[in-house]
Amino acid sequence: MSYPKELWEDTRLTQKAYPIQIFPNRASHIKKGDCILYLHWHVHLELIIVRKGMAVFHIDSRPIEVKAGDVLLVPGGSLHVGYSQSDEDFEMDCIVFNPALFNEWMNDPVHVQVVSIYLEGKANFPLLVSSFEDWESQYKMELDEITTEFLNKEIGYQLIVKAKLYAWFVKLARYYSKLQPIVIEREPYFANRDHFKQLIDWVKEHYTEKLSVKQAAMMVGLDQYYFCKQFKKLTGRTFIEYVNVCRVSEAERLLISSQATIGEIATHVGCENANYFTKLYKQYKGITPSDVRRHQHGHNYINH
Repeated sequence: MSYPKELWEDTRLTQKAYPIQIFPNRASHIKKGDCILYLHWHVHLELIIVRKGMAVFHIDSRPIEVKAGDVLLVPGGSLHVGYSQSDEDFEMDCIVFNPALFNEWMNDPVHVQVVSIYLEGKANFPLLVSSFEDWESQYKMELDEITTEFLNKEIGYQLIVKAKLYAWFVKLARYYSKLQPIVIEREPYFANRDHFKQLIDWVKEHYTEKLSVKQAAMMVGLDQYYFCKQFKKLTGRTFIEYVNVCRVSEAERLLISSQATIGEIATHVGCENANYFTKLYKQYKGITPSDVRRHQHGHNYINH
């Protein structure tokens, strides 16, 4: 599997009987505009609990601004990416789980009517679930208890996590059903999502190769103008900027973890000119490759 992982996410839920995992993610020395969660997607649902900092997440092209205390619910299969909105450290806990966690209720008619439609993506809660009234008193505390149980991993924690998370979803569905009738989703939020996923998978394997915007548009089946507009809406960046971020992130990893020369790393990530590579790296990271080597700076990106 080639790096960088930020192009997609093969999230591994290690316990088959309990397909759920919590990823505590912390990023330091973050500047406004830095990518704190790279564009990716996975079949699982994800709860993003913001602990510190401010950010904007694009979920299937919908921009959502968040601050400490906010919680996002990312539907399974959705493309999502996040950028810092301030010059400060950013912290979040990501609860990733598969609907199979609740398989024993799949034949229960109440489960099918109340909860299953959300878990299977037939209907969706608002992406920013912390915008619900009484969030702090009714929902946040239970979510914090789930996180604490999982991280402490005392005997039987899986059962408590599973029971509390299911009860949390039932209460969320109960509350949301009072606000408006359930709307069954006919199409994903982002109509061309599957085509863009194929492009992302291609970039994952070939990001060092030269790919023009016109060629990328053809791979998605859109004209160049509409492709550029859609890609910027999806990721918050142009296609060229996105590919450059991928190259620079791979270069950062190699600068820190390998003995390759800067020239060799430049070639590896698709930059034949070392001077251009240095300029590109400083543009996106605010520091030269030589400075990274001298100071051995740590990673500033988040993955899970």
